[in-house]
Amino acid sequence: MKKLYEKNELAFAIIWIVIYCALQSLANPLNKIIGMEYAASAVFCMLQATAIFRFIRRNKLLKRYGLCKPSVSARRFLYYVPLAILITRNFWNGAALNLSLGGTGCYIACMLCVGFVEEVIFRGFLFRAIAKDDAKTAIIISSVTFGLGHLLNLVNGSGAGIVENLFQVTGAVAIGFLFVVLFDRGGSLLPCIMTHSAINIASAFADETGLTIEKRIFFQLILFVITIAYACILTKTLPAAEQMRE
Repeated sequence: MKKLYEKNELAFAIIWIVIYCALQSLANPLNKIIGMEYAASAVFCMLQATAIFRFIRRNKLLKRYGLCKPSVSARRFLYYVPLAILITRNFWNGAALNLSLGGTGCYIACMLCVGFVEEVIFRGFLFRAIAKDDAKTAIIISSVTFGLGHLLNLVNGSGAGIVENLFQVTGAVAIGFLFVVLFDRGGSLLPCIMTHSAINIASAFADETGLTIEKRIFFQLILFVITIAYACILTKTLPAAEQMRE
């Protein structure tokens, strides 16, 4: 992988994305065979997260891919309050336990790793590979690719319906845009990883009783407003982290 990385960083990023999508698609039917929700998904995610982290650390790329402290104070990021609000999104309609005890444990383990893997491959590998030539294009591609990647849930056996999936895709594009701006402005993926993992974990406890399409749309609009407004504020008030180091 190191030779591929040195030869073509973009191809390296795409291969990791393909591996991730393939493993998650394979995990869904295995979960059913095992009889435990997210058991195989958690194992595959942990293995991929370990492999990615070892590669980054071994090649001294921790700072390049944001596995470090932000270069800007929390005050400049409004103390990340908008991120804390976004984490509560899954509880806007109430809370409930949706999985078995074992399934909940596997889900939490899986989502902790998903937050790390998805942020590194989409906001780290993919964004950095494209940003070398055009940062604005990299932001767009990273955001849209991350959102469209959720279309895979329609065919990979996850059980997501069309309406649910469309909400996932649109929300992921918006969140993806915010996260790549956070990384571009702060030089760290840690806030993105932690928020991403927390949002995903919270979804296991979301109460969807009485959650109508109208409510979903309303909640999604609030999410969009908070996400885009926060991203625009950061874009206007902070230079890119690379510029600050020059």
